Amino acid sequence: MEGSGLLEKEEVELPLGTTASGTEGSQGHFNNVWTKSELTMLMNLPGCTLKPLALAVRRHPRALLCALAMGMSGAQAADAVDADTSGSAVTTSAAVVPATTQLQRVEVTGSAIRRVDAETAVPITILRADDLKKQGVTTTQEMVQRITGSQSINNSAGSVGAGTGGASFADMRGIGANKTLVLLNGRRLANNALSGVGTPNGSAIDLNMIPFAAIDRVEVLRDGASALYGTDAIGGVINFITKKSLTDGSLTLGGETPTASGGGATKDMSASWGFGDLEQDRFNVMGVFNYNKQQNLDANDRSFARDYVPGRGLNQTSGTAYPGNYFQGDNSANPLGRNCGGPNLIASNGICRFSTREYIDLIPQTEKTSFFGKATGKLADDHNVSLEYFWARNNNHTDIGPAPLTGLSLDSSSPFYPGNGITPAPTDFTLDPTQPISTAWRETAAGPRGSSDQNTSQRFLLNFDGLVGGWDYNVGASYNQNKVLSSLTNGYVSDAAMLNGLANGTLNPFGPQTAAGQALIDASEYHGQYSSAVGRVAGLDARISREIGDWFGAGPAGLALGGEYRKEKMHQQYEAYVNDISSLGADAAGSVEGDRSVKAQYAELNVPVLDSLELTAAVRHDKYSDFGSTTNPKYSFRYQPFKQLVVRGAYSEGFRAPSLYELYAPRSTTFTQGYYNDPVLCAGGVVQPGGNAGRDCQQQFLNNGGGNTELAPEKARNMTLGFVYQPVNNLSMGLDFWWIHISNQIQAFPESTVFDDPNTYADRYVRAADGSIANIVTGNANLGIVKTSGVDVTLDYRFPNTPYGQFGLGMTGTYVTRYDFQNIIDGPYTDKVGDFQGDGVISRWKHVLTGTWALGDTRASITNRFTSGYNDYDRTTNARVASYALWDMSVGYTFDKVLDIDAGVRNMFDRNPPFSNQAYNFQSGYDPRYADPLGRTLFARATYHF
Repeated sequence: MEGSGLLEKEEVELPLGTTASGTEGSQGHFNNVWTKSELTMLMNLPGCTLKPLALAVRRHPRALLCALAMGMSGAQAADAVDADTSGSAVTTSAAVVPATTQLQRVEVTGSAIRRVDAETAVPITILRADDLKKQGVTTTQEMVQRITGSQSINNSAGSVGAGTGGASFADMRGIGANKTLVLLNGRRLANNALSGVGTPNGSAIDLNMIPFAAIDRVEVLRDGASALYGTDAIGGVINFITKKSLTDGSLTLGGETPTASGGGATKDMSASWGFGDLEQDRFNVMGVFNYNKQQNLDANDRSFARDYVPGRGLNQTSGTAYPGNYFQGDNSANPLGRNCGGPNLIASNGICRFSTREYIDLIPQTEKTSFFGKATGKLADDHNVSLEYFWARNNNHTDIGPAPLTGLSLDSSSPFYPGNGITPAPTDFTLDPTQPISTAWRETAAGPRGSSDQNTSQRFLLNFDGLVGGWDYNVGASYNQNKVLSSLTNGYVSDAAMLNGLANGTLNPFGPQTAAGQALIDASEYHGQYSSAVGRVAGLDARISREIGDWFGAGPAGLALGGEYRKEKMHQQYEAYVNDISSLGADAAGSVEGDRSVKAQYAELNVPVLDSLELTAAVRHDKYSDFGSTTNPKYSFRYQPFKQLVVRGAYSEGFRAPSLYELYAPRSTTFTQGYYNDPVLCAGGVVQPGGNAGRDCQQQFLNNGGGNTELAPEKARNMTLGFVYQPVNNLSMGLDFWWIHISNQIQAFPESTVFDDPNTYADRYVRAADGSIANIVTGNANLGIVKTSGVDVTLDYRFPNTPYGQFGLGMTGTYVTRYDFQNIIDGPYTDKVGDFQGDGVISRWKHVLTGTWALGDTRASITNRFTSGYNDYDRTTNARVASYALWDMSVGYTFDKVLDIDAGVRNMFDRNPPFSNQAYNFQSGYDPRYADPLGRTLFARATYHF
C-alpha cells in the first residue's frame, strides 16, 4: 500500500482492506465494492476530518463512510504503530501514528493522553514480533538486539561466569541496564533477583522472563526520563505489548542449528488459542504457551575461542595450574620443569601456566518455558475488566574451569613433596626440607565447575478501563515476583577436605591422583541448592485523561492525571556450606533483605498552540520511603511547518534511587574476570623482588564486591531534537539528536580500572603480610558524571507496486558522538567511544538495514547488522577490534492462509567474531557483548492456524 505523505493534524487514516467493525485484525473487501469516484466523493464530504470522527463515528454514518473511504484510498503514514512497516520489521515513529481501525483514542508509549491521531513529539521505535519471527528471531533478547540504541548484547553468552543465572538485559545508550526501564503492557516487572558481582542483577529486568510468543510488538521510547512510567528510565523505555485478544488458535514448531560442528542448536514450540468476541460475546479468553531449548556450545568448538595463547596476542592463562606450581622463598618451579606442553600448558617465568578453555561454555545450556493468559470482559459499553497472568521459567546450566586452590602449604612429610621419590626435585635450586613449600593447584580431577540456575517470574494483573463523563480511565493492581534458585552440579569441592588431604598425604597436587585421592575428591563434592533469591513488586496505579477545550483554535488540549503506589522487597540467602568453597565466592553471612515503598503522582498537558505547533508539559513527583521526595519535569514540542516535515524535541530531568540490590547485595569475594599483574610484585609482567610468577603475574585475584548502603541517587538531564521528512510518497527519513548528562552514576567499580591505574586507586588494594595481593575492593559506588550524545537515523522506503511484487527498505542506525565518564567524583573524564575503557566500549556506529519482498503468498527478506570496530582493551597486543557485519536472509510461503513456512540463515557468510584480547566472564578471543559465537545458523519454522 502506497503512502501519501505525512498526515496533517486533523486527518485520519485506516489501513486498506480493514473493516470498521471494531474487530482488530479483521479483513474486508471494500476495494471490490466501491469505485474510485465513489471513494473520492466520500472523502470530500463535509466534516471528513479527525475531530468530528472521534466523537461522531458511533452516531453519524457519514463519518463512518468518510473513514472507510480514507482507509481505502491508500493513505498511510510512513511510520506508524499500527500500520504496515515499510520494508522493515523495525519502524520508527514519524510525525504521527494513525488511528486504529476502531477509530478509538489510543495510547502510545511515552504519553498518558489518549488521542485518535496519537501524535508523538518524542522518538519511538516499533519492533513487530510477527515480522521478526519470520526472520528467525525466537527470543526477546534477540528482539532487543535489533535496537541500535542498545549498546551491548548482554545475552546468555555473556552470562557465563557472571553470576547472572543466565539473564539477559537491555542497555539503552550504554549507560547501564539499570537505567533502561523494561515494561510489559506499560507496567513494571520484578527485577532479576539474583545478585551477581559487577552485573546489573537486581537492578534490571531479565529479558528471558518476557513471554515471547505472546508479544505483538515492542515500542521503544528512545527519549528517557519518562514522567508517565518513572524518571528512573534515564536511558529509555522498552515496552513489550502483548496481543490484545485471540479468537482462533495457532501452533508453531521451529528449530535452528549452526553449520559448524559442536553445540548451540535450538528447538522451539509455541501454541496460542482464544475464544469469545469482546464486542459480540462481551468477553474474550486467550492463552499463549512457549518453549525454547538451546544446547550449550563449548569453547573447544570454535577456533577463535579455543585457547589462551600468547601467540595470538592474548595470554589469559592461569598460574594456578595442573600439575601445580610450587614456591619456596623467591624460587618457583613445576614438576614438569621447563617442559610444559600439551593443549593446556605453556612455560612462563620458570613455571607452567594453565588454560581452562576446554572446560568452559561459550553458550550455556538453557531451557525456557512461559505461559501468558488473559481474560477480558465488557462490563458495559464503555467499561472493561481484564485479568492477566504470566509465568516464565529459565533453566540455565553453565560449566567453567576446574576450581583453583591457592595459598596451600605442603611440608616434607608428604610423599608428594618434591624430591621424596614421587615428585621430582627442582633442577634450578635446592629446596630446604625443613621448610614447607607453597603451592597453587587446579582441581582437574574434579572436572569443570558446573552450576544450574532456575529463574522463575510471574505476574498477576487486574485492570479496569473505560470512559466516564468524557474521561478515559485505567486502574490496575499487580503483583510481580522473580525467584532464582542456584545449585551446584559438579566440580565444587570442600576446601577443608582438600587441605586435610594435602596435610595427610592423600592428595597429590603435582600429578595424577591415587585411588584414595580420587575417592576423597569425589566424596568431597558439594551438590544441590546453595542460594535462593526473591524479588517482589506489588503495585496500584490509576490514570485518567481527556480533552479539555480548544484554547487557541488549533485543536483540543489534552490532560492526563495519574498516580501509583508500589512496594518493593528483596531477599537473598546462602546455605551455610558455601563458606567451605572458596572458588564459589559466596558467604553465608551475606544473606540480606531489604524493602521500600514508592508513591508517585504525575500530570501531563498537551496544548495545540497553532495548527502547526503543539506543546506538551509533564511533571512527576515521587516519594521514596528511603530517599525522600523528588519532582521532575518533562517538556516537548511538535512543529509541522508543512505537510512533509515534522520537527520535534524534548527536555526532561531524571532521578533514579539506588535499587535494593545496589544497596543491600551481599558482599562476596570472587575471582576477577580478567587476568592481571600485581603492579608492585610483577610490574610490567616482570617478577620483582619478593614476588613469584605463579602468584603475582597474570593471575585472577580475589575481588571483594557487593552492595553499598551509602549510595546517593543518580540524577540526569535528557534532551532530544530531531525531524522527520517525507519528500515523496513512500519515503520517510529522520534524524533525532540526543544528549544525556548523569551525575552520581551508580556502578560496580571496574576491576580493570583498579589495575590500569594502581597509583590512583591504591586504596582499593588489600595486601597480605608478605606483600602479595589478598584482594581488591570494588563493589557498587557513585562514580561521578557521564556525558553522552549522538544521533539516531531512520529511513523507510516502500517501492511502487510492480508486477514482480512489493519491495521495501528500512534502516535504523545510531551514531554516538561522545561518551565521557568519570571513575570518581570530580575526577578526570575518559572517552570510551570506539575505545575499550573500564568495563567495556561504546560502539561509534550501529545499524540494522532490512530489505523485503512480497508477491502473493511468497515473501523474502535480507538484513544487514553492523557494528563499528574499536580500540581493544590491551593495545600492546591487539590494537584494533575489527568492525562486525552480519547478513541474514529468510524466505517464506503461506499455504491456503492456514500454514506459514519460513526458513533462512543468520550470518550467512559465516563471519567469525573479530579477535579481542579481553576476557569478560571467562570468554576469550572475542567479546560476547559485541559478537555472536554461533557462526552461520540455519533456521526453519512452521505455523499452523486453526
